[in-house]
Amino acid sequence: MTAKAPITQDVMTLPRKIEAGGKINLIGQTRDQLRETLIAAGTPEKQAKMRVGQIWQWLYQKGVRSFDDMTNLAKPFRAMLAESFCIELPEVVTRLISEDGTRKYLVRIAGGHEVEVVYIPEEGRGTLCISSQVGCTLTCSFCHTGTQKLVRNLSAAEIIGQVMLVRDDLGEWPELGRANPPEARLLSNIVLMGMGEPLYNFENVRDAMKIAMDPEGISLSRRRITLSTSGVVPEIERTATEIGCLLAVSFHATTDETRDILVPINKRWNIETLLSALAAYPKASNSERITFEYVMLKGINDSDEDAHRLVQLIKDYKIPAKINLIPFNEWPGAPYERSSNNRIRAFSDIVHDAGYASPVRKPRGEDIMAACGQLKSETERARKSRKQIEAEAGLS
Repeated sequence: MTAKAPITQDVMTLPRKIEAGGKINLIGQTRDQLRETLIAAGTPEKQAKMRVGQIWQWLYQKGVRSFDDMTNLAKPFRAMLAESFCIELPEVVTRLISEDGTRKYLVRIAGGHEVEVVYIPEEGRGTLCISSQVGCTLTCSFCHTGTQKLVRNLSAAEIIGQVMLVRDDLGEWPELGRANPPEARLLSNIVLMGMGEPLYNFENVRDAMKIAMDPEGISLSRRRITLSTSGVVPEIERTATEIGCLLAVSFHATTDETRDILVPINKRWNIETLLSALAAYPKASNSERITFEYVMLKGINDSDEDAHRLVQLIKDYKIPAKINLIPFNEWPGAPYERSSNNRIRAFSDIVHDAGYASPVRKPRGEDIMAACGQLKSETERARKSRKQIEAEAGLS
């Protein structure tokens, strides 16, 4: 099948090979890209595949940050690597820990821009919510992130780097020479539900998640990764075929009139178009249901009629689904209020009685503004010109 052209925005994406001090960063490169990079630096083609495998395991299985520690590589080869390449991750600026154990990291990337990353510990699992853009272009009216102007896409290195730096903080990299069993993991799941719309940065998100899923590295199952989209319809099929992760959709309304206000991308791809794409999602099955995220807004989308309409839409399109009800997390200046517990319970009961799972998400990290819809860089930056961003990132 011929790959579709990516959906484009008026937003800059930094090149995948971000240079630091004239050196090429190896983090974020796919296996094929890393092979090409090593050959270009003088590695014999016959050795390149083996060298990629060795370096890959040091970077993503063991979390090593110095070429000197890659002890199964010959010293001259290590010296070449150190001279030509670097191992660079985003920088943690601040770390806040909620009273419920949730951790929120303010992370600085190239150009001095900042994104937020949230780790949520739960019984038997730990979920990492990562960002894909600086700011967001979608301006969903209930979401704090949507009030921050979009600056640029994150590179694959900056996306997978969020996973790596949180593993640093959790002390989760295995000791050298010893593997970490999956059941011992503190970081067991990834959700692309942080800042930005992942499908507006498809290639970088795809490459980063391929690294996260690689069995010789971080080795997360594709079923432990969930990508949340507001409904970028042309990229939904690509998500299944090129990433293969679970899919969630920020739905939030049962009529186009309301969804146009809450999720303005609906004006481009309306409910009918979105549901048709979800019904055709290649990975959708009873064992891999599509999650419908539905934020509960008092007097806006929380009536019994809305609940019945939501159920009917899903049934009409025969979508294997579960509905995740999200109590609205308030933020300064928010134009909405959270639905009452009784109203949320009544809505959930209608959905559940119709045969669909309807869990109510427990708000986490509200005291540190880390809950769903609350993420926003603490030092928000206005949109900058392409030349300014290039200059700050050392690319000009």
